[in-house]
Amino acid sequence: MNLPPNVTERAFARLAEINDGADIPQALRVAVEGGGCSGFQYEIRMDAPAEDDLILEGHGQKVLVDPISLPFLAGATIDFADELIGARFTIDNPNAASSCGCGTSFSI
Repeated sequence: MNLPPNVTERAFARLAEINDGADIPQALRVAVEGGGCSGFQYEIRMDAPAEDDLILEGHGQKVLVDPISLPFLAGATIDFADELIGARFTIDNPNAASSCGCGTSFSI
């Protein structure tokens, strides 16, 4: 059995800020799709849970991973970085053999 991804306190806190005051709070979906400059790319967006999603919860917030993406994200860390180049959710993935400079594309 693969380890599920880990979501940092900082990522849950940022998600709580995004959802603060929302009529219907949404979850953060982290998915893996074919494409990108290295073979696979991450898709990170606000979404509602689906029936077969893995739901990771913290601070009253939810992060969703679909069953197809889960093996690609086993043991990964989902974080939030606020850097000079911009603020964004990031993924530190031990399964990625290489990744591109944009941080959203990787290969296995």
